[in-house]
Amino acid sequence: MKFFAPSVENLIDEFAKLPGIGRKSAQRLAFHVLNLPKEQAQRFADAIMNAKETVHTCPKCQNLTDQELCPICSDSARDHSVICVVTDPKDVISFEKTREFRGVYHVLHGTISPLNHIGPDDIRIRELLHRVAEEDIKEVIIATNPDTEGEATAMYIARLLRPFSIRVTRLAYGIPVGGHLEYIDEVTLMRALEGRQDI
Repeated sequence: MKFFAPSVENLIDEFAKLPGIGRKSAQRLAFHVLNLPKEQAQRFADAIMNAKETVHTCPKCQNLTDQELCPICSDSARDHSVICVVTDPKDVISFEKTREFRGVYHVLHGTISPLNHIGPDDIRIRELLHRVAEEDIKEVIIATNPDTEGEATAMYIARLLRPFSIRVTRLAYGIPVGGHLEYIDEVTLMRALEGRQDI
């Protein structure tokens, strides 16, 4: 049984299709949008359409941009010989917030996941290999998530990069700040041991 007008139901359905948004959240978002003044709702709709029309992937690193090259690829002060490979554009933001990494990025737009029918050709691995072959790359840091898909993707990319004789590294994973050893799983503890540093 439908409780709302068809146009409201349609709006709720569209919000519910967004990742991480359940039916209740979709209803809240829909009613929030409906309560916006018309001009504000129009600005919201225009922002979505403008982003859809102007944003594309950077031809070099595959990050999202509305320029010919993204700001990071066009920054001559960055170290273009070090590439950090990440899964999604939002991962770039996480690294940039640290203000420590001065290299460049390569965004895969996913990970290898046979269960979801995502193979190597479905993500941007070919573009990474082209960059390594064409540019003077000294190191590739693989920064995919430490889950099954991320690990499989990291191993696959590392294997493909072996013939290039460049340094291929993986992010060290370990115990979070404030974490207690009794709550840490075995794999994380093993990674922490492997990634230990001198003090």
